[in-house]
Amino acid sequence: MSEQGASEILARFSNDLADAVETAGRRTVAVLARRRLPGSGVLWDAQGVVVTADHVLERDDDLRVLLADGRELAASLVGRDPSTDLAVLRVAADGLPAVAPPTEVEVRVGHFVLAVARLDAGPPCASSGIISAVGGPWRGRRGALIEGYLRTDLTLYPGFSGGPLVDPRGRIIGINTSLLARGHGLALPLATVRRVTTTLLTQGRVKRGYLGIGTQPVALPAAIAQRVGGQARGLLVLSVEPTSPAERGGVLLGDILIAFAGHPLRDTDDLLALLGPERVGTAQPLTVVRGGEPRSLTVIVGER
Repeated sequence: MSEQGASEILARFSNDLADAVETAGRRTVAVLARRRLPGSGVLWDAQGVVVTADHVLERDDDLRVLLADGRELAASLVGRDPSTDLAVLRVAADGLPAVAPPTEVEVRVGHFVLAVARLDAGPPCASSGIISAVGGPWRGRRGALIEGYLRTDLTLYPGFSGGPLVDPRGRIIGINTSLLARGHGLALPLATVRRVTTTLLTQGRVKRGYLGIGTQPVALPAAIAQRVGGQARGLLVLSVEPTSPAERGGVLLGDILIAFAGHPLRDTDDLLALLGPERVGTAQPLTVVRGGEPRSLTVIVGER
């Protein structure tokens, strides 16, 4: 290929990326909800729903959103889910862009992607890279089971959290967050964003079950393991929060949890996986080992 031909290909590619940023930038907003640099967000639909990262909201009121056309609008908080670092706002105004909720597109490792952000009334900002990993499900920092993740090698500069991750056509494939995996570019895929957004729009919150305990896996003594069907590990209770569901249910410091809701507990993830929204407010059986003897308790699962 001639040098001129290579230059033309590079120029077309460069122009395509600029067009992609411009396309995504029309629905990328600045979220003014903290004292320092604003965060970014995505105009989810033409009804004024805005999706952003939860951690860019330092307050629940006096929220403002800066649109691509330069208008600064008051926004109300619909709901927030710290476990997935997502929040939903709503703005009310005429003449919003006629955008539809994003639709899923194929995402593969190696695909070229762009992180788009809006920090002021000027043009959008962007960072580029590739998809370095597509994975999931995974357990977030606050215990929530998240369907998947998109890891990238691009740089999420300050203010980019809450903005869209887009493909070279400007199609949104995820929402960027710098909180869930510090030191890495991470985006929540559309499946997760859509689920959380729908739940927040209909219910105002995402329920998370909790017991109010701190635990770590431990090996069970051979005699106890034999008595409980050969289960070799349990969860040692290291802390019990005052007035928590666990305390009210009779859990004591030093107990070893071996079963919850009829399921064996061998690792912390086993317990977290059983504390889904469907169990909030329900009474569940809990088996513990105390003083070398298995005991049966009942706890009413609280809501985080």
